[in-house]
Amino acid sequence: MIAIVVSRADYASEHIGEHLLELADWEEHVDDTRPDADGGGTVYRTDGFELRTFDDLHIYLDDPAAAFVDAADSGIDAETGVGSAAAPDLLVFASRHSGETGALLTAHFTGNFGPEKYGGDDRELARACPGAQKTVVNALAEHAPDGYEVGIEATHHGPTDLSLPSMFVELGSDDPQWEDPKAARAVAEAILDLREAAVNLESPGDEPNRHVVGFGGGHYAPRFGRVVRETEWAVGHVGADWQLDAMGAPEANRDVLEQAFERSDAEFALVDGENPELETVVGELGYEVVSETWLREVGDRPLSVVSALEDELSTVEDGLRFGSRRVDDPDAFSVVEFPAELLAEAQGVDAESVREAVLDSAVAFETQESGTRAVGRLALADESDYDALVDALATVLEAKYDDVERDESDRVVRASERAFDPERAKTLGISEGPTFGKLAAGRAVEHEGERIDPDVVHVDRTVAFRY
Repeated sequence: MIAIVVSRADYASEHIGEHLLELADWEEHVDDTRPDADGGGTVYRTDGFELRTFDDLHIYLDDPAAAFVDAADSGIDAETGVGSAAAPDLLVFASRHSGETGALLTAHFTGNFGPEKYGGDDRELARACPGAQKTVVNALAEHAPDGYEVGIEATHHGPTDLSLPSMFVELGSDDPQWEDPKAARAVAEAILDLREAAVNLESPGDEPNRHVVGFGGGHYAPRFGRVVRETEWAVGHVGADWQLDAMGAPEANRDVLEQAFERSDAEFALVDGENPELETVVGELGYEVVSETWLREVGDRPLSVVSALEDELSTVEDGLRFGSRRVDDPDAFSVVEFPAELLAEAQGVDAESVREAVLDSAVAFETQESGTRAVGRLALADESDYDALVDALATVLEAKYDDVERDESDRVVRASERAFDPERAKTLGISEGPTFGKLAAGRAVEHEGERIDPDVVHVDRTVAFRY
């Protein structure tokens, strides 16, 4: 069950709340066990959600989750108007966003890497919900009215001492947007889209969740927003540059950094910018710093398989790329050499088709030139995939050669063509120039009053590519 907090001190929050009530069939209940100002009074419930309203501004509330949890724990049947249908799993603050950022729909987690300025406690981070944030940000993008940007913000403000994972879902950034019914409705729709969302992106077995903690960059965290929107990964707490400055030296604040990982349920970090001191401390704490490229390339592949491939071949940072062939067991692939000469020749004929052939055949492969050109070795799920790759490369050669044959007994691809022989042209007294070029292109020419047909200076040539 998802607990929704609306604040009477925030009219954008109330506006979102009104649309929430319009968009679903809610039952009204009365909770007289706590003051109306503290989430008591009229309570609204629908499938998967409970909505309560509080007097104070969200950032200064003292664990509003308690109102939902206490009701669920009371044991009183929901039909009496007090007991909640289920204990909540997630706390969502429907809130305004204030700033000079124009029309913006956003989500973020709460906490203070350094001293408290706007609610919460010093050097304390609330429990994040990376999976749910990923869901709500994508939903905001789906429902956003024209002209509204969608993104995430760095971790900031209170409350921090919360008994549930939580996040703010916000409508920004000033009066015109706070009063915009389409925008308020979009935020409400996105919140309701959380009904089936998981708090975390849980991985199978013992693998760590696909969560990263973000460090560095600006408050509106475009790099981390891309990870949320464009990859299989979710982002937990984000310590922007200004928060890290407020925190102080990483070595002296290892406990705060540890919190960021623990309360994001993350074992990986993504750093925006250069911060070697931070990266050193993160590594010493037992976490791994990865790149955006690594996150994009790894996607949803089993991390144990990725680790084995990086050990056997090369790292993603050094050019390892993944094919469409998938294996779930780190022992379920074999490593072979590319047929180097055949591969190079085919790439010279049609690099894009070669890339597609390699992707179709390989579990992973080494590359150069920023990951664009396959070289070296590849990992295969089955021996037949190597044969399929050789066949595909041979097919590419047909665009250049007159005849291409694969001899499986000799493990060779033979490519034959009628090719221009520049030495023959030179013996006829034709040096490099326009006449030379016409002959090379297969056109007859006049030279010293005689016609020279291109066949005179062309020969049959066969090239053998072993594999």
